Amino acid sequence: MITCQDILELQLDGVELIAGEKGLTRPVTWTYMVQTRPFEEHMNQGNFALCVVDYVRFDLEEAQNLASYIRIGSLGLELEELRSSVVAAQLGEEAISTSVLAGAIGLIIVIIFMIIAYRIPGVVAGIALILYTSLMLITLNAFDITLTLPGIAGIILGIGMAVDANVIIYARIREEIGAGVSVRNSIKSGFSKAFSAIFDGNITTLIAAFVLMWLGSGTVKGFAYTLALGIVISMFTALVVSRLIVNALYAVGVRDPKFYGSAKERKAVDFLGKKKVFFAISIILILCGPAAMFANSHAGNKALNYSLEFSGGTSTTVTFNEDMDIKTIDSEVTPVVEEVTGDKNVQPTKVVGTNQVVIKTRSLNQSEREALQSALVEKFGVDDSTISTESISSTVSSEMRRDAIVAVIVATICMLLYIWFRFKDIRFASSAVLALLHDVLVVLAFYAIARVSVGNTFIACMLTIVGYSINATIVIFDRIRENLHSGSREKLAEIVNTSITQTLTRSIYTSFTTFVMVAVLYIMGVSSIREFAAPLMVGVLVGAYSSVCITGALWYVMKKKFAGKGQPAIAAASASAKSSSKPKKARDVSQKDPTQPKKKNRKRVAERLAAEEAAKKQQNDDAE
Repeated sequence: MITCQDILELQLDGVELIAGEKGLTRPVTWTYMVQTRPFEEHMNQGNFALCVVDYVRFDLEEAQNLASYIRIGSLGLELEELRSSVVAAQLGEEAISTSVLAGAIGLIIVIIFMIIAYRIPGVVAGIALILYTSLMLITLNAFDITLTLPGIAGIILGIGMAVDANVIIYARIREEIGAGVSVRNSIKSGFSKAFSAIFDGNITTLIAAFVLMWLGSGTVKGFAYTLALGIVISMFTALVVSRLIVNALYAVGVRDPKFYGSAKERKAVDFLGKKKVFFAISIILILCGPAAMFANSHAGNKALNYSLEFSGGTSTTVTFNEDMDIKTIDSEVTPVVEEVTGDKNVQPTKVVGTNQVVIKTRSLNQSEREALQSALVEKFGVDDSTISTESISSTVSSEMRRDAIVAVIVATICMLLYIWFRFKDIRFASSAVLALLHDVLVVLAFYAIARVSVGNTFIACMLTIVGYSINATIVIFDRIRENLHSGSREKLAEIVNTSITQTLTRSIYTSFTTFVMVAVLYIMGVSSIREFAAPLMVGVLVGAYSSVCITGALWYVMKKKFAGKGQPAIAAASASAKSSSKPKKARDVSQKDPTQPKKKNRKRVAERLAAEEAAKKQQNDDAE
């Protein structure tokens, strides 16, 4: 018995010609689905099943020329439609409704949390988030952008960045109020000081989105479009809408500091003192990935659990005796298929207007196909003659994978150059990229250990983690840069620890709100949604860990090991750290003018005097 697959397989992406049975020198044209039913009776007619071509002998050069013609679209062919069908949505109405409900619940939880944490500014943040979500959906509809799982990932990342922008602003306002500055000046200063962190973080991620639009394809391009839209809208709602609402509330009489909260100065946590422990934990987490892949390979499995999109598989078309909706198929048919095939990534699709269901699984051999047919006949009483089986190729071609990898590499280089340009120090850029690589490798280890299916959503998940990681890192680096420029006489290590401690609240709040959004989606979503949300939750946690424990330590180590030309403030801080010793300190103190305050206290005294002056002026203005 001879099949199409035995004779020839022409892969468009790899351009490979594979000869089959000996003695057969007549190859056939390409096809996305290879029919595996016998075609012996059609052999003499010169056409069969899905394969139609004149029989010709090809040598290697002729095959390569044919492949070139196909690739550039210059082969003169007239295509005849042999079969077509309209399929229903793979996720189904229930998946859509539960995802929308999960998103609404997650958004409500985030808004309630922001109100509890930030009071009046939290209410403003809630209004801004609702406006962001509404504008995002309106824009997607206006530009007729198809919403897919990667698109949902872009929206989730956009919500996370929108929350992050509000957290940065309102944390700054609370810091200013805690320092004794008036509410009005605190609002103005809070937006002003938060702008650089918000701008750099969003622009860095926007650069990545534009590169992915330019070089990516398929789901990567869809993710990039939704991410870019999300970034622009989130910056608008945070920097424009929130500012207008906060100023409007102040103008109508909401001026009491208790409505805004006050941040107390906290003692700096010694993160750098534990940097060796953090580095060791990270190395262990990263090495778990290759170890799990090695173990999987030696156990007879693939290193990663590649889904149909990456590895291809078997498509089984079944005509049931009654019409089934997606919910019934997922609850009754899918478990039977999983039990027979051992595949936990079964993808059933309903053909609209018929009782047919297309069930896609991993590649099945002949005995497994027969076992599946027998199970379907036994469980559901279907007619054996209505069951057909086909081998299908991967939907994510090697070209698409290559485009995704190239796009990520180019985007990373562009982000590195931008950070270098903005921070005037290559060590900031290098440590940011290393932290980004750390997050991706740890999440990859999770895929290998948990055997989560690697499919279309894998690319979107990794891209989301890249965007989230770089944004979190920029916020901490912005605070380090600010503290270095302030002329502080603290040692370099103290500056880094202080900067991380000052942004710790932001790191916790942003990670918590983003995690809640994804967690609700995981709890309420269908299997394909959960498969997508689980790695994202791990990515959020890993991103929070790396931004607090790894990035600052990496920059500090690079600064100490690879000292070079940098900004004057940085050099001064480094020199101060190196030259400080007890004898010199005693001698310096003895040479000071006793009527002047200590150097390290001068800035604080000046700030306190300015705050008192501003407070008195504000009281006079209010009295008038």
